[in-house]
Amino acid sequence: MTEPLTAADRCDRCGAQAYVRVVLPVGELLFCAHHAREHAPKFADVATHVHDETDRLLAEHGAGTGAAR
Repeated sequence: MTEPLTAADRCDRCGAQAYVRVVLPVGELLFCAHHAREHAPKFADVATHVHDETDRLLAEHGAGTGAAR
């Protein structure tokens, strides 16, 4: 099982809090929700597991309420 992400886990792209862990055959990448969505097409075929905790954003920050989609 993949350990839960914490506030200390940072996006490898921009340094924001990570909400997605992408496990690869060798290593892993951490992404904020924005960069996870942006790069999902690239890692979808090579990831061995994707641990997504973006649902926590709404619970923790109210993110998405009234946001443009």
